[in-house]
Amino acid sequence: MAAAGGHNIIMIGPPGSGKSMMAKRLPGILPPLTLEESLETTQIHSVAGRLRPILEGDGRHSSLIAHRPFRSPHHTASQTSLVGGGSNPQPGEISLAHNGVLFMDELPEFQRSTLEVLRQPLEDHHITISRVKDTVEYPCNFMFVASMNPCPCGYYNHPTKQCVCTPGQIVRYLNKISGPLLDRIDIHCEILPLTFSEISQAKAGESSAVIRERVIAARKIQEERFRNTPGVYCNAQMTERMLHEFAEPDADSLDMLRMAMERLKLSARAYSRILKVARTIADLAGSEKVEAMHIAEAIGYRNLDRGDWAERGI
Repeated sequence: MAAAGGHNIIMIGPPGSGKSMMAKRLPGILPPLTLEESLETTQIHSVAGRLRPILEGDGRHSSLIAHRPFRSPHHTASQTSLVGGGSNPQPGEISLAHNGVLFMDELPEFQRSTLEVLRQPLEDHHITISRVKDTVEYPCNFMFVASMNPCPCGYYNHPTKQCVCTPGQIVRYLNKISGPLLDRIDIHCEILPLTFSEISQAKAGESSAVIRERVIAARKIQEERFRNTPGVYCNAQMTERMLHEFAEPDADSLDMLRMAMERLKLSARAYSRILKVARTIADLAGSEKVEAMHIAEAIGYRNLDRGDWAERGI
């Protein structure tokens, strides 16, 4: 279970800025499934009847799932298809994404009631389906990744295209994502499209294989850090006590955090998530301590928080 879960991400930007493309690349940089994860993931997909049988010799059987799941339900998906259910309770999309990635494109287009059921699984990493005759619990420890446009027309804050939405329309659109749900998302990224000159002059970046090695190294650091703590495998799962032990900010970082809390109107949960992300940034950089620059970068990933969105929309 060492690589299950992770930080949750929401990307906001105009159409064509690469949000979906980046989300689909995520499984390629995550650590490979362990045998335990592979068995658990295969069991869930088998219960849901999603395993494809393969032919070998004279028999038919289903092989173990060897790659992290990537589930991308359409915005018309019902609450039942997302969390699971039915007269004979079956796993939903959030359980089929267990040990992998759940990607929800065009997040505000989902029904509000459907989005709100994500709050408990994002915290507890399991979902309980209750029926008259039975109660079933399925695991759902996944990395939640979402994308959305900044406004109904999609071009608010676009560098070259004019937005035709009124401030009221922008605020109503952004308010489709509730504060409690947004609070449970660790990283808020604003994605802006590249200009022609930037695209034409862009140099080749790191390959997914290179990035994956860095991610694996950071996860090994976290495995060692939490080796004596059952049920905790990565920074995103740290408790408040662990934050004080492994991600305690120094005086300068604390002042920086205080200003961010006041300016962005952040909640206590957001404060904890900033520290968790900062700890991960430090691990990726190979730093033993969480330094001010790691805190500053983590704060930068909250620039789309509720208070900041409302002010910009108006």
